[in-house]
Amino acid sequence: MTISPDQWILFTVLGWPINATLVFTWVVMAVLTLTSWWVTRRLNSDVTLSRWQNLLEVVVQGMADQIEQISQQSPQRYLPFIGTLFLYIATSNLLGVIPGYMSPTGSLSTTTALALCVFVAVPLFGIAAEGTGPYLAHYLRPTWLMLPFNVIGELSRTLALAVRLYGNIMSGTVIIAILLGLTPFFFPVVMQLLGLLTGMIQAYIFAVLAMVYIASATSAHKSTPASPQSDDQGESHG
Repeated sequence: MTISPDQWILFTVLGWPINATLVFTWVVMAVLTLTSWWVTRRLNSDVTLSRWQNLLEVVVQGMADQIEQISQQSPQRYLPFIGTLFLYIATSNLLGVIPGYMSPTGSLSTTTALALCVFVAVPLFGIAAEGTGPYLAHYLRPTWLMLPFNVIGELSRTLALAVRLYGNIMSGTVIIAILLGLTPFFFPVVMQLLGLLTGMIQAYIFAVLAMVYIASATSAHKSTPASPQSDDQGESHG
C-alpha cells in the first residue's frame, strides 16, 4: 500500500526519479494558475458581475476579513502570502476526488516546505514592521537567558505545522485504504467525503496558524491610534 506520494515513482528524467509529489505539485500549481487567469481575464467594475468574479470576490474578501480579525491590522500586506497558502493546500486536498491522484500535502517534504515558508515569513514581516534590531531583541526578553528557549519555540512550532498537516492528510489516506479492503463500496465513498471536509479544515487551520504567528511578530509593533478624546483634549489645550 502506497501511503505517501513520495513512494510513487512515475518516471525518470536523465536517471533522476520523479515521484508523484513533484508531479502533482505542478498539477496543483497549473490548476491554480489557469483558474486564476480564466477567472480574472474579464474583470470589470460594472454593477452586473459574472458569477465567477462574484465567487472570486467572495473568496478574496473572506480571506481578507479573516486576516483582519486575527491580526487587527490591514490585511493587504498579508493577503498574498496567507491566501496562497490556503488556496494551495485547499486545492491539493480537493483534487483528491480524482482517481489516481494523491495530494502533495500527504508528503512530509511538502508540508515541511510549507512550514518553512511560514518560518521565514514570520521574522520577515516582523522586521518589516519594526526593524531588524528591535525585532531580534524580542528573542532576548525578558532576559538573554531566554534566547535558546525562544529559538526552540520557533523551531518547534514550525515542526508542529508540518507534522499536523502531514499527519491529518496521511491518516485519511490510510483509513480509506483499510476500508477499501474491508468494504469496497459504501464506506470508502463516505470517508472520501469526510477526507475532503478534513482537507478544507486543515487548509483553514494551517492558514490561520500562519497568520497568528505573523500577527504575534507584528502586532506588538503596531502604533496605537490616538483616541477621539485625546484629540479633543489636544485641541482644547491648543
